[in-house]
Amino acid sequence: MRFPRGRVSPQEGEAPAMSSETASIDGNTEGLAEADLPPAVRVALEGYRAEIDRLNRRLAEVELLADRDALTPALNRRAFVRELHRMIAFCERYEATASLVFFDLDSFKAVNDSFGHAAGDAALLWVAATLADHVRESDVVGRLGGDEFAVILAQASREAAETKAASLAAAIQTQPVIFEGQSIPIRAHGRPGSQPPTAGRRPLPRDRRCRSPP
Repeated sequence: MRFPRGRVSPQEGEAPAMSSETASIDGNTEGLAEADLPPAVRVALEGYRAEIDRLNRRLAEVELLADRDALTPALNRRAFVRELHRMIAFCERYEATASLVFFDLDSFKAVNDSFGHAAGDAALLWVAATLADHVRESDVVGRLGGDEFAVILAQASREAAETKAASLAAAIQTQPVIFEGQSIPIRAHGRPGSQPPTAGRRPLPRDRRCRSPP
């Protein structure tokens, strides 16, 4: 947005008039400094800057929400697939290694049936948080739907992924989820480098290009 050069004398309560001779929003164009602007224009300028900052923060929040699973702090399926494509492209370009590990919870329906869906939601939150707490910043955790999760392990061979899958499953099972005073045991297992059940959804890209040779 640009502002008029020279003096302006708006009526009380009115916005300053605009002309074709203008100064940029940073207050520095054609020799006109922000300090040379009338007080009313400087106030308006600060207001516009504050509004732009607010909108930028809101946009960042919306973009973050669009990528997050509705229940857990993990990425949703769409965002996870996007990150997987990025990792595949990185591996192909730089001949790097990475692995994809899928997790699902054993007999999770029994948790919902025995303890209720609110308890099941608490269990899913626990699993997502545990996975996130036990991977590196360079790794990616996503929830594919239901009780299915996946982790992209950067710079990890298949052997390393198998070891990590076992340790992550153990971390999930180390202690039960406590919900409203009830102890809910959780069992999980990981499957490195395989496709999960898709239940009619489009399958995830295969990770063969991201793994080191067997």
